[in-house]
Amino acid sequence: MLDRIALILVIIGALNWGSIGLFQFDVVAWIFGSAANMISRIIYTLVGVAGLWSISLLFRERHPEHETH
Repeated sequence: MLDRIALILVIIGALNWGSIGLFQFDVVAWIFGSAANMISRIIYTLVGVAGLWSISLLFRERHPEHETH
């Protein structure tokens, strides 16, 4: 469950960075007032922590849940 939450937050962060890169538009800051707003800063922090958590996904062994024969 934590992996899925981290993945969702990483996707949100990636989409936000994409909008900044393409359109110079920060969606998170637009929704919550400004980049300096406390809620925006919390979201940015959660996205950063999710990114760090997602690094661990690269090094985990994958065990197929269902083997096909």
